[in-house]
Amino acid sequence: MNAGLLVLRLVAGLLIAGHGVQKVSFRLGGNGLAGGTEEFRRDGFRGGVLTALVAGASQIGSGLFLALGLLTPLAAMAAMGVMTVAGSVKWHKGLWVQNDGYEYPLFLVAVSAVLALTGPGRWSVDHALGISSWPVWVAVAAIVLGPASGLLTRVVLHRPDAGTEGVRHAHVAD
Repeated sequence: MNAGLLVLRLVAGLLIAGHGVQKVSFRLGGNGLAGGTEEFRRDGFRGGVLTALVAGASQIGSGLFLALGLLTPLAAMAAMGVMTVAGSVKWHKGLWVQNDGYEYPLFLVAVSAVLALTGPGRWSVDHALGISSWPVWVAVAAIVLGPASGLLTRVVLHRPDAGTEGVRHAHVAD
């Protein structure tokens, strides 16, 4: 079981962290901070560079903490939040990833929830620090608050005029 949890943590955590690295740099196929900022604008978010930085840092931090098994329920909560935002952007495209749907973010939300519930296993920083088991209420709170914070973020940062503003920016750039 511990080996399985380690593999699950490493794969999911490093994928989430890599997703964040792409938002803020040219590494791993990213388009740099300007590209991450433009992606958020295209997806209807306000906040510009700050939004891209916070999203990227949240994904990098939560992903690395999950991979390490460090403060696992809190890392899972943060990962669920940022991946819920990603899923909300893709919602209108349907479930399946071949249509740019929300399948991948949903899967990472589910894996994060599983890790919040099971804990990180023996081969983790949590275990090394002596916090190998978290109360069930902490996991349940993480599973509720993570996606809720992502949806709240989407509502607060959404620009109602996203479609026309993107057109205005394109003309200004010409």
